[in-house]
Amino acid sequence: MSRPAILVTGGAARIGASIVQAFANAGWHCVIHYRGSDEEARALANTLSSAEIFRCDLLDGDAAVAMVHELAGKLTDWRVLVNNASVFSYDDATKLDPATNKYAMQVNAETPTRMAQAFLAAARSGAGRTVIHVTDQKLENTNPDFFSYTMSKHALASTIKMLAKDTTDPDDRVYGIAPGAILPSHDQSPDEIEISHRLNPLGRKTGPDEIADAALMLSRGHVRSGESIFVDSGQHLLDQDRDVIYLAREMAKGTAR
Repeated sequence: MSRPAILVTGGAARIGASIVQAFANAGWHCVIHYRGSDEEARALANTLSSAEIFRCDLLDGDAAVAMVHELAGKLTDWRVLVNNASVFSYDDATKLDPATNKYAMQVNAETPTRMAQAFLAAARSGAGRTVIHVTDQKLENTNPDFFSYTMSKHALASTIKMLAKDTTDPDDRVYGIAPGAILPSHDQSPDEIEISHRLNPLGRKTGPDEIADAALMLSRGHVRSGESIFVDSGQHLLDQDRDVIYLAREMAKGTAR
């Protein structure tokens, strides 16, 4: 295969699909990971000139590592792993839900970290290998909502600099991309979506294509390993006391403080 390859976890839909599309447009071979989105993964792959799909439940860390080793055995120029897939279930700072926490920490933090380690150890590429962890602007702009999710993203983010310091190939890179509110979440109404996506210093809607563009830029390796980029129209600079889902809901009802 003459094309460089990328694996995007959760690549069948939402931000993951935007990343896949951007790399495909740039001439890459795209491996689309999915868990339950079989139809979406196949439909997306069928629109691309060079793609394949791979089903794996990231709750099973051993299976995810096996997926990395299987791909490393057949991809001759595997340059990028984007750990994009995550779970986003509600609990709050007053009462951590153990089941929610265990699930989030496994899928959002432990499994992608193990995948990154396996990728950096086994993937073959003469141009260097790049790991991109998709985190969240909540790293800087914390609030009590989605407590376990936020914990898991902080845990994942903490590995970026550690992994970067321990790479042995000078061409290898480990990065983070921290998005803000970009796509609809949970049961948001159209009015709530419009409000929540503009609750940032620029008052603008950040697009999934901006995350994809950032990933493409990082794939070139021209940023120092260990760095993270916030793509959120400045949302991380704020100090919001609740998730924007609920801030927007209050504003839509005219009850915001």
